[in-house]
Amino acid sequence: MKLITYTTKGVRRVGSLYDSNQVIDLRSALEALLRQKGQLDAAEQAMFLVPSDMTVLLDRAKGDLSLLREAAATAGNESLVDHDTLTLEAPIPRPGKILGVGRNYGAHAGEGGLLAQDEPRIFAKMPTSVIGTGASIPCPASVNKLDWEVELAVVIGRNMKDIPEPHALEYIAGYTIINDVSAREFQFDVKPPQTTFAKSMDGFTPMGPVLLTADELTDPTNVQLRCWVNDTLMQEGNTSDMIFPVAYILSYLSRFMTLEPGDVIATGTPSGVGCFRDPPMYLTQGDQVRMEIPPIGVLANDVRRSA
Repeated sequence: MKLITYTTKGVRRVGSLYDSNQVIDLRSALEALLRQKGQLDAAEQAMFLVPSDMTVLLDRAKGDLSLLREAAATAGNESLVDHDTLTLEAPIPRPGKILGVGRNYGAHAGEGGLLAQDEPRIFAKMPTSVIGTGASIPCPASVNKLDWEVELAVVIGRNMKDIPEPHALEYIAGYTIINDVSAREFQFDVKPPQTTFAKSMDGFTPMGPVLLTADELTDPTNVQLRCWVNDTLMQEGNTSDMIFPVAYILSYLSRFMTLEPGDVIATGTPSGVGCFRDPPMYLTQGDQVRMEIPPIGVLANDVRRSA
C-alpha cells in the first residue's frame, strides 16, 4: 500500500493511493468492509483504527496492516476522493522523533573527505521542520548555503528496543523520501558546528509523497535514489553503497533509545550534494527540487526565500 496523509475541506484524513486521479479514504473503506462482515459497531471501529493521525494509526495497528490492505483492495466508489479536491501532506506530519545518519554512503563520505567510522554518525531533526510534497522550502534571509540531500527514510511501526540486526526490519512500517535540507554555513562555518540547528529550520524536512508499506519494499539494500535541481540531475545512487545498512542502523539506535511508531530515520544521502561540488552550488529563490525513489514516487518542492 501507499499510505498518505491529506486534507480535504480543512479536515485531515489518512488514505491510500488508488490511481493517478483518486485516493481511497481508508476510514470510509474500512467502515464499509466491516459492515459487510456484519460488525454492528463498524463506524466506531473504523474511526478507532483509522484516525486522522498516521502515527496514531501505526500505534494502534501494532504492526499489522492486513485489515487496511483488505479495505483498500475492496474499496467502492463511495470511498474514493479526487486528487484535485485535496492537499497532500507529509505522510507523518509531526513525527515523535526524526533521526538522521551522517555521511552513510561511501561515495558521499569520500567527497567530503571523511575518514572511516566505526559507528553511525547520528543527529536529530526537529518535527516542526516537516513539510509535504508540493510545499515551498522557506529559506531564511540569513541563509546563503541552502543544500539538498535525497534520502531513503524508514518509518517505525512498532516499539523497538534492543532488537538484534537480523530482526530489525520486522519493526518497519514502511518507507518514504526525505530531503534533508541543510544550511551549510551553520553546519560547517560556525564554531562549534550546529548540525541539528542547520537541518531543523522550518520547512527543512520535506517528506513524501507516500508511506510505502514495508511489504512492498522487502530489500532496502538495493534501492535507487535520484535528485534533480531545475531538471539537472544532481544525485544518483543506490542504497547498496551504504556504509551502515538499514537493519544495522535500526538495531544500533535501539540499543540506546526506544524507537516508537511513527518515528522517522533518514538513512543518509549519496554523493552529489551542493556543498562538495567544484565550485559549490546552493539553492536559491524559485529553484525546483525533485527527488525520486521508484517504488515510493517523487518528492517535489520549490524554494522560497524570505524577504
